[in-house]
Amino acid sequence: MTLWNGSFPFYPGTNACFPFDTTRAVIISIFLSMLATFIIILPGIRGRGRLFWFLRVVMGLFVGAVVLTIQFTRDWETGWVTANTSYKSFSRALVNVDVGLHIGLAGVNVTLVGNPVNQINETINYNEHFAWSFDADYDHSYSEGLERGLPSPILYVAEKFTTQSPCSMHRQYRVSGHYASLTLWMAFCTWLISILLFSMPILLYGGYMLLLTATLMLFSLLFFFTARNTPKCPIQFGPASLKTDYGGSFWLTLATGLLCLLLGLGIIILNSVRPEKLKLVFNLDKGKGEEEEEWDKSYLPAEPSSSMQDALMVPLGELCEVTVTQL
Repeated sequence: MTLWNGSFPFYPGTNACFPFDTTRAVIISIFLSMLATFIIILPGIRGRGRLFWFLRVVMGLFVGAVVLTIQFTRDWETGWVTANTSYKSFSRALVNVDVGLHIGLAGVNVTLVGNPVNQINETINYNEHFAWSFDADYDHSYSEGLERGLPSPILYVAEKFTTQSPCSMHRQYRVSGHYASLTLWMAFCTWLISILLFSMPILLYGGYMLLLTATLMLFSLLFFFTARNTPKCPIQFGPASLKTDYGGSFWLTLATGLLCLLLGLGIIILNSVRPEKLKLVFNLDKGKGEEEEEWDKSYLPAEPSSSMQDALMVPLGELCEVTVTQL
């Protein structure tokens, strides 16, 4: 890589924002396909149990999709600022841009959009991702950005999260993101176990596993909350300051965790207070229990009737006398 007039060469090609996240699209497509499959077999369920069964399927798939999707989202913490700032290093040209910072569990996204998009003969529309997951090197990604000649606002924001930055934000967010991701994977496993227990059906322990799922999701928020509320360096663009707040993934995780908490508590309380109502919700009517009892009794040996017992009881006087002859 050569230098041009003492600065890194700037390439006009931009890394524009893709219309949607492919990982999120794949996960949502899988769960929607499962929902469509369950809807197809829905007419085969009789009576009012059809509605309860449909609600259980929708709730279960929704919780599973949320727990799995938020692992890969990049909007746990977001912030935007509009500022007049330099576009290239060693250049006095100023541009009016919107700078966005999006923090996820596995890295940060820095967005740069011009107002308007076309300025100084350039198309200003960038969305750069810098990962800090276990298999990624954040400092290496930042160095690659320097070599590619990314705009100065993107490099300025990304530099705040490097390991050599005095802000120490890299360690705070990286460790918190790893622990939050671990607890969410555990929540996904407990969700699968709860679905298995509800289908067996073992309702009480399914409610316990749903409570554990809610607890793990809320703990993941607690891990991310510790990084969000630690002191960090300000990100200034002249008089304007880039400030972040909790994003959509944070609030979606909180809402889903509270939903699992309410559902788990409701199942446990109904199991102890009104178990017949809980069985009605899970389509466990009394007819099934009676059929199982009759099926068990059909395999037991039949007891002899009273007439047969009377016939078998013979008086001793009517027994044949046996004479013994002496040899």
